[in-house]
Amino acid sequence: MSKHCGGSTRDWLAIGRVLACALVVALLTTPARAELPTEDNEDWTLRKEAGDIRVYTIDQPDSSFKAFKAVGVLDAPIENLMAVMINPGSCVEWVHNCTESYAFGAGDFHDRFAYSVNDMPWPVTDRDYVLRIQTRGNEASGEVVMDLNAMPDQRAESASRVRVDRSDTFYRFTPQGEQTRMVWVQHTDPNGALPGWLVNSLLVDIPVRSMEALERVANLEKYRGFRLEYDDSGALVGVTRDAPGGDDATGITR
Repeated sequence: MSKHCGGSTRDWLAIGRVLACALVVALLTTPARAELPTEDNEDWTLRKEAGDIRVYTIDQPDSSFKAFKAVGVLDAPIENLMAVMINPGSCVEWVHNCTESYAFGAGDFHDRFAYSVNDMPWPVTDRDYVLRIQTRGNEASGEVVMDLNAMPDQRAESASRVRVDRSDTFYRFTPQGEQTRMVWVQHTDPNGALPGWLVNSLLVDIPVRSMEALERVANLEKYRGFRLEYDDSGALVGVTRDAPGGDDATGITR
């Protein structure tokens, strides 16, 4: 029998079949992730206007749940907003129906993990999220962009909650003097037996309530006195408190 690279041809064929089978299993068990629609997609449909906030929705491929885009100008400087956004516990302060939130694992300002819980009305089971959060910014434009993507396997599931395995969120913050323009694009499949029409009917209220709360929270004293810190190339590297008495209680990290 001929030999090849230290093993028989039959051996290598068997290994190849095993590897091919493993690849198929991996593809079947890994949740498919559809890309978020772009901000300028022509198919966005305006669904609600509330003050300076406008909410749009759009169908998503292979999902009965729509994506939403919320655009608004918040009466708070970008430094305050970023102080809120990088506080791992701030979700409960501004995201509608968020009841628990904290950071876990090794991470840094640019790339970290967070766990959060979304309260659902009885008898629907609460949903929980394991999110990878990536943050980047540029001094020249002043913009800060955040991507939040579900990574369900990074933490053990709870028997009392349903783990959300498909959720993608995009935030863009653009300074406008002492105000900040915020764009929020999100698509979430909440998992479990929830009808698409019910979830879609709630989509327009969640971002409005959350952005109104974010504006209010960002103006609290504990989120004032921060600045965005950049490296020599102009890349955002952290959020630093300049005000006296700052400490780590807010979870601000570099």
